[in-house]
Amino acid sequence: MPALVVGPMLRYVDADSATVWVETGEPCTVTVRAASAGDSTGDSAAYSAPTFTVHGHHYALVDLTGLTADVDSYAVELDGERVWPLEGRPASRIRLLGAEGPHTLAFGSCRTSVPHDTAHVLTHGEDVLRSYGEHLMTAGEEEWPDLLLLLGDQVYADNPSPEMLEFIGARRDDPPHGEIADFEEYAELYRRAWTDPEIRWLLSTLPTAMIFDDHDLRDDWNTSQTWREEMAATSWWRRRVIAGLGAYWVYQHLGNLSPAERAADPLLRSLLKGAGGDALDAFAERADAEPGSSRWSYARELGGTRLIMVDSRCARQLTPGDRRMLDPAEWAWLEEQVSRPADRLVIGSSIPFLLPEGVHAVQNWNEALCDGAWGAIVQRLSERFRQAFDLEHWAAFRRSFEDLSRLLMRVGKPVLILSGDVHYSYVAKARGGPIYQIVCSPIRNPLSPVLRWANVFSQFGLATLVGALLARLARIPRPPFRWRVVKGPWFQNALATLTLPNQVTWYESTGNAVKRIDSIQLP
Repeated sequence: MPALVVGPMLRYVDADSATVWVETGEPCTVTVRAASAGDSTGDSAAYSAPTFTVHGHHYALVDLTGLTADVDSYAVELDGERVWPLEGRPASRIRLLGAEGPHTLAFGSCRTSVPHDTAHVLTHGEDVLRSYGEHLMTAGEEEWPDLLLLLGDQVYADNPSPEMLEFIGARRDDPPHGEIADFEEYAELYRRAWTDPEIRWLLSTLPTAMIFDDHDLRDDWNTSQTWREEMAATSWWRRRVIAGLGAYWVYQHLGNLSPAERAADPLLRSLLKGAGGDALDAFAERADAEPGSSRWSYARELGGTRLIMVDSRCARQLTPGDRRMLDPAEWAWLEEQVSRPADRLVIGSSIPFLLPEGVHAVQNWNEALCDGAWGAIVQRLSERFRQAFDLEHWAAFRRSFEDLSRLLMRVGKPVLILSGDVHYSYVAKARGGPIYQIVCSPIRNPLSPVLRWANVFSQFGLATLVGALLARLARIPRPPFRWRVVKGPWFQNALATLTLPNQVTWYESTGNAVKRIDSIQLP
């Protein structure tokens, strides 16, 4: 009998369809049996799909189409044998998104999947996503979000848990030591991240949309052209980046797409015909070498809200002197998405667009020095500084920051930018326009007390004046608008909710419970 390895995960959901993703232990037919709300006959509708195989792992996406009501509960069968739900857990259900769109979005980023024992709680804190799953099992309907956005670092390929390191050590002793090397290790990394009982149930019943950040591949991924050249010179990076992008495509990206978008995907069609791992590897290698050959960004119409999830990692243009967060093709796509009709825009960017002003200016200054503003010797030192202190946010790609600033100011409607990455949470507001930066990070990977104080000093104190002075010395033009932090920072593990149109609340966990950190009503 085939085993259910990972999942079921409820991914894309709209007004009349839903997608369930699974990984199985053997090739098989996956069937989802859905019992609809208000169906007095007790019958359940069945939806099936075959698995496809890459690198010895088997996956399926089952589309439930033509739905006319919410699904009260669903079961999963593999070749006719029921494997879900698990005993002792509430039923997994599907709530459709109506024409009015979602009422509440939950979001966060940066979750390490280490154990939940006392020792790891002391070093990593409580897992807020796990506690949130426990909370929703008994929560009232009014507390349920309609969609969960995971904004990067869903897995840490460069900092695996002790258990994951044991798995790696049992199969190889070659570089990269202490990091993920290939697709097999990525598959195990995702399995460990998503199969805690509370997490597994949560992901089976709450729709998710995801985008990567650097640790899904490696710290500082695509920081600069120098970084890429240094990584390419290693003996192991090519294998790693192919595996990382291939695994991301299977485990995260496919579920972001609508059934129609997936039906048109040539790689998926090829895999369903048996093309296997070679086809996935070729796609991933090209996606890294030629970012314009694929698109990881995507957009959704959510009633009056337009959700735009932006790839701020793979799509970068790293040309010294003309660095861009988005290459020309990706920028043209973003311009088109922003221009479409909507009451408001919600933009998911794994890295914040609006940093505290002081550190923004420091990143502007560092980019100018990396481009040679103060000579060749300073240029080399500045590149080392850029990598050592993660100076690679939108501010470190100044031209893209200014282009996006002007674009959003012209929109003339509220723009809410949701981000993670920086391991603290805050809200910043632009002066002169309804543009808000809302950050929630980390879900589980807190800064040490020393680094917390260092961040407060460097980003919210005298650094504002120092950064502005450095930017002027490097002859950097002023940004198109000013902004300021209006809420936060908070440094504990957290998950946030955005209740549309303008209420944001952050939660932390204590044991299996969640409690409110703070909230803000945006003007």
